[in-house]
Amino acid sequence: MAKAAKTAIKKDPKANLEAKNYTKVIKTVRSPKTGAYSFKEAIVHKDKVKDYFAATK
Repeated sequence: MAKAAKTAIKKDPKANLEAKNYTKVIKTVRSPKTGAYSFKEAIVHKDKVKDYFAATK
């Protein structure tokens, strides 16, 4: 029988509300050496998403 996953985020309502303010962003980046594409992932605050994409050009 499978066990239920119990995380701290479910137990702490304050942490749950704070976690909803963050977003995972994925940006494609082209390597200057090979020309191949790779992906950069980050977890940023939802208010800083546009800043993240502007700063990593």
